[in-house]
Amino acid sequence: MTTVKEIQIPKHRQIVEVAVALPVHDTFSYSIPSHFSHQSCPGKRVLVPFGRRTVTGYLIGPARETDLRKIKHILDVLDDKPLFPATMIPFFKWIAAYYIHPLGQVINTALPAGLNLYDIAILTISDAGMQAMQSSPLSPLEGIILSALAKQPAGIKQLQKAIGQPVSWALIHQMRQRGWIYVDRQIKARQIRPKTVRWVTVSGTAPVSGRLSPQRQAIRKILGTEGDLSISALKTRIPTTPTLVRAMEKAGQVCIYEKTVYRDPFGDPIEPDTPPPLTDEQTEAVNAMEPLLGQGFKTVLLAGVTGSGKTEVYLRLTQAALNKGLRVLVLVPEIALISQTERRFRARFGETVAVLHSGLSRGERYDQWIRIANGEAAIAIGARSCIFAPFGDPGLVIVDEEHDASYKQEGGLAYNARDLAVVRARHHNALAILGSATPSIQSWYNVTVGKYETAGLTRRVNRQPLPAIQTVDLSQSRDDRGIRRYITPQLQQEIQRTLDDGNQAIVFLNRRGFSAFPICAHCGQAIRCKNCDISLTLHKRSNAFRCHYCGFSKAAASTCPSCGSDKIRLLGVGTEKIQEAMGQLFPGARVARMDRDTMTRRGSIVSLLKDLKHRRIDILVGTQMVAKGHDFPGITLVGVICADLTLNFPDFRAGERTFQLLAQVAGRAGRGDQPGKVILQTFNPEHFSILSAKDQDFKVFFNREIGFRKALGYPPFTRMIVLRISGKDSQHTAGHARTLGENCREMLAADGPFHGQVQVMGPIEAPLPRIANRYRWQILVKSPDTTMLHRFVHELIFGQRAMPTGRNIKVTVDVDPFFLM
Repeated sequence: MTTVKEIQIPKHRQIVEVAVALPVHDTFSYSIPSHFSHQSCPGKRVLVPFGRRTVTGYLIGPARETDLRKIKHILDVLDDKPLFPATMIPFFKWIAAYYIHPLGQVINTALPAGLNLYDIAILTISDAGMQAMQSSPLSPLEGIILSALAKQPAGIKQLQKAIGQPVSWALIHQMRQRGWIYVDRQIKARQIRPKTVRWVTVSGTAPVSGRLSPQRQAIRKILGTEGDLSISALKTRIPTTPTLVRAMEKAGQVCIYEKTVYRDPFGDPIEPDTPPPLTDEQTEAVNAMEPLLGQGFKTVLLAGVTGSGKTEVYLRLTQAALNKGLRVLVLVPEIALISQTERRFRARFGETVAVLHSGLSRGERYDQWIRIANGEAAIAIGARSCIFAPFGDPGLVIVDEEHDASYKQEGGLAYNARDLAVVRARHHNALAILGSATPSIQSWYNVTVGKYETAGLTRRVNRQPLPAIQTVDLSQSRDDRGIRRYITPQLQQEIQRTLDDGNQAIVFLNRRGFSAFPICAHCGQAIRCKNCDISLTLHKRSNAFRCHYCGFSKAAASTCPSCGSDKIRLLGVGTEKIQEAMGQLFPGARVARMDRDTMTRRGSIVSLLKDLKHRRIDILVGTQMVAKGHDFPGITLVGVICADLTLNFPDFRAGERTFQLLAQVAGRAGRGDQPGKVILQTFNPEHFSILSAKDQDFKVFFNREIGFRKALGYPPFTRMIVLRISGKDSQHTAGHARTLGENCREMLAADGPFHGQVQVMGPIEAPLPRIANRYRWQILVKSPDTTMLHRFVHELIFGQRAMPTGRNIKVTVDVDPFFLM
């Protein structure tokens, strides 16, 4: 297997380019001291001085010509081997340019968390400060700070926690200038290291066995027969091993050494599987795509109905790629799907599979990353961050459920892993396969214009028809009281029939919690979050109202903040209320819930899916987590509580998301020997997204939706960038947004390249105008020309019209936004 190659920096060029893990868009030149020259190669971390700080940087390669008089030295090289191959550096640079994000932070996002070293400011009281506490007039806050530092030195965050109030750097600098405190910088160690285990080996200097105790003889015999063993393995046989081997090492009878081991993220072992025979359509798809492996860049959209066997196609193509010595990246949208996909791949390919996702501990993720970088794994499976797996030259990149919005990262580096999969395949001349039963409008449009090729799977593997879908008009039950407004007689009857037949049902509602809209029965005011302009949601199990945006919570027994009344009406519905209703309506049924609230514990997803597979669950209530890719033959009914939740969002993709979600959740039914059925409850039974989902006809939906997109100038006919302006002061934030908007209009009005090529909408308040005590505004920039769009935003953010930002005002850039809330 290939490993990450070390490309030495030429000795005659001792100046190197470094990207620092800070929010700065430039890279910087540093000199390499002679004693580090043999260790310096692209892909390694280095410790560098940066202003007054010491920070982690990433060695990119030889630097361009620069002024040698201003060059600083690298302080240390932190890695024995590169963390990522040099072939990934152009990929990282492309991401930084396209998403208008600092290169160092792009690389930092890609790498496992907890690796970087950085320095922190440590505040220490001086002798003058001690005297000032006794004799100088101090402000109350200055006195509190000096008193706290007199007890022990502290970092700024530690100090703020100790005194219970914020401390500004302006005050710290003022106190430092008066000589009351010192400010020193200390390196904070990385949080993640390789895991080592102590092993024991027989020493050649040991005395003859006749002079050893029986237990020591037993240890020597085990080691002589079985070879080196870990102390923990020996302890299972001889409980006093740790004490014995320490004494034996001092006597020269054994040697103890440390060995690096990998933390195991997998858990249960998996039996190897036997590949099933392919259907005619699967064979045709594999035969069409297999010859493309190793033949240069190509993107193929695999459009297959739910249950058509797309995963088996992925497995066959992966085997073909491995046979040609190629490496394989497999992306799935949710951690809930990773365990299912990972088990299928491990059953087929064994130990050559690695996993990368946020559900792993930091140590496990680091170990899996190193396995890939060292060439010990040929297949990497994971959620969106897996696109950064450190393969030198992947030959096959697979994106399952390519339409899924989970591939879009929100916050920080706002990348789309589906799009990056295609970009990475292009950089490495690889084959990219995008699979979905409900392709995104963007991907299918790329098929229609010849940018992507396509392969199709139109029938289910088991020859069963797609489930029959029956719509139920919720407006007919609008006057019903209680839960019967949401669980109609038609749905209740079908669930009872399913249970009587010994089958399982999924009940889907894309809203968690118990009550999504609590209001005061006395004054009518909604119970709102104190930090956000949004109502709180009651979570009955935790007995608290919670905000799903900032995390604020308050006790369920709270009174109305407006009038003080304790009479709170719990309007709206969530998965928790539906789960409770299922238990009441079907008292003999085993009801479980799958949403973000119940799946927080490690292993909880795998445990629930096992219970579902072994029919220990009769009714599964869940959010969109239940809609994605799960394959359980016992599920014959899917009930959709309200199909309209995503339809009413102020977002041009609302219809697309609704169609995809409904078609996907419907596809969970009837995947076994018995036909499936779907009860789809909606207030809009005649909406074309609902009708297309009912008929499970993607092309009809596409042909209708693409006309709206073209008429309104939305993607895929244009590209978009959203500028999000946020701040703690509503007036300052609004003023900054309006000034930024004026700058946009001035750039468009001038006689230049942007006139008539770029359209600016806004600034306007965001649909959610305040989140986490930050007021939010948006400016939407559109253009059919991607290059022109990026030039416009670059000039706006970095050019002569660039406006200063800081802690009080932030401007973030979201390229190809998915969420406009």
